[in-house]
Amino acid sequence: MSGRIITIAQQKGGSGKTTVAAHLAVALARGGGRVVLVDCDPQGSLGEWFEAREQTLGEDRTGLAFRTASGWGARREARALGRDYDFVVIDTPPKSDVESRPAIEAASLVAVPVQPTPIDLWATQPTLEMVAKEGIASLIVINRALSRVGLTQEITEAIRALGHPAAATRLGNRVAFAASMGDGLTVMETSPGSKGADEVEALALEIRAQLGV
Repeated sequence: MSGRIITIAQQKGGSGKTTVAAHLAVALARGGGRVVLVDCDPQGSLGEWFEAREQTLGEDRTGLAFRTASGWGARREARALGRDYDFVVIDTPPKSDVESRPAIEAASLVAVPVQPTPIDLWATQPTLEMVAKEGIASLIVINRALSRVGLTQEITEAIRALGHPAAATRLGNRVAFAASMGDGLTVMETSPGSKGADEVEALALEIRAQLGV
């Protein structure tokens, strides 16, 4: 059986795509999967994170593999990597449907991180429409949710109006996520057992269930 390809896509900038991609990849690897990250974003933030991870942990101790790709090459690269890895996690660039589409076309599941505000949800619609057009399963991932504020009725209704499933697990607005990324790590490694770590691990389990693995 070929590996599952999880594309992290969101045309709206500032949604936390790279942080979600890195954390999800590490969580899947910690769960026993062979995982490769593919950076399709020309900004290269995920690549910088991975280089920091190699420096922090050692090149042979990252627990992950890493590749870069762009445009149509992302689809080809992802499918090829799927023959050797259990999970291929792709980080896509914001604002460009041309660059993101090949990675979406190759996906088993497209995870769409979005901040829990009506404006952010509305801005997510083009990404979801592109995913739906390709007939790929999607999952909205609420990111940077304020821990002391429950999702209001307005936001809950806005999520439903999008017509796409949302993950039951929400990632909190926690400084620990960004702080861990600076050293090429994740909150599961810098703050094991914390609420942030628990959230990421729960999201990884939820995505595994969505993929049937």
